[in-house]
Amino acid sequence: MNWDDLKLFLAVAREGSISGGARKLGVRHSTVSRRMRALEAQLGVRLIDRKKSGCTLTTAGENMKNAACKVEHEVLQLDGRLGSWDAQLTGELRISVINSMASGILMPMFASFCTRHPEVDLHILTSNKNINLVERDADVAIRLTNTPTDALVGTLLGTVATAVYASHAYMEQLHNDGGKAKWLGANCCSYHQNWTKKMSHGQRQNFFVDDLLLTTAALQQHLGVAYLPCFIGDREPGLGRFSPPDPQMNLGIWLLFHPDLKHTARILAFRDHMADQMKAQAELFKGNRPQTGKQ
Repeated sequence: MNWDDLKLFLAVAREGSISGGARKLGVRHSTVSRRMRALEAQLGVRLIDRKKSGCTLTTAGENMKNAACKVEHEVLQLDGRLGSWDAQLTGELRISVINSMASGILMPMFASFCTRHPEVDLHILTSNKNINLVERDADVAIRLTNTPTDALVGTLLGTVATAVYASHAYMEQLHNDGGKAKWLGANCCSYHQNWTKKMSHGQRQNFFVDDLLLTTAALQQHLGVAYLPCFIGDREPGLGRFSPPDPQMNLGIWLLFHPDLKHTARILAFRDHMADQMKAQAELFKGNRPQTGKQ
C-alpha cells in the first residue's frame, strides 16, 4: 500500500462519495472509482458500501480510516518540518479566501505578489467554508473573523467595517411610501446571519443568499436591505448605506497558516506582502472613504 492510495481513500471517506473524493483530488470520477476497487482487491476486503446517495464505510473501512489518519498526521508533520527549512522563494503556495474578497479587492495584491516572486506558483482557492489547514487543504487562509483558532499562526491584516445597504431606488421608494424595509436572508456566514436575525426582528424572509457577491446583486435588483462589508458596498454605484457602520460589527481580516510552516520563506513573503498591501487600503476597509454612489 502506498501513500497515494491512502490519500485517495481518505478523500472518499471524508467527502462521503466517489464523486466528492474526485472533486477533492481534482481527478476524474472514473479514476477514483477504479483505484478504490483496485485497493479493495489488493487488500482483499470491502472498504466502502456504494449507494445512490453516496458511500458509507464498512467496519474495515472505519479501521482503515483511523489508521490512515494517523499516517497522514505523521506525513504532514514530517512535511512541515522539512518545509520549515525551505528558505527559497520557490514552489507552490495555495491560498484560500472567500470569493467576494478574492475577485475584488485582493486580486491586485495577488497579482503584484506574482510579479515580485515569479518562482512561486500561486493557487487561489475560493470558499466561504472553514478550510482545514491541518490537513493542508491550503497553505494559507484569509478569513473575516473575530475568533481565529489558537491552533494556527495568525496575522491581523486589518479591520473591516460593515453597514446595512440598499439600492438608491429602493430607499427612495421606502421614503415615498413610508413602508418597512424588507431584509434579505443571509447564509454567507454566522456573523451576517446573527446580525440579520437581530435587526429584522423576526421578519419573514423569502429570498436567501449564501455569498456576499450574490447579496450585492440582489440589492441591485431592489429586493431589500442587507449587511455588506463597506469595502464592497461603498464601491457599488447603485447602492447606498441604509444605516451607518456599527463598530460592534467590525470584523478582523486574518491571515492564517499552520505552525509547521512558520519558517517557510514563501509563506512569510506572502504574509509580509499582504500586510503591506492592506495598509494602503486600510481606510476603505474601515469604511472611511467616500461612497461611489449617490449620497
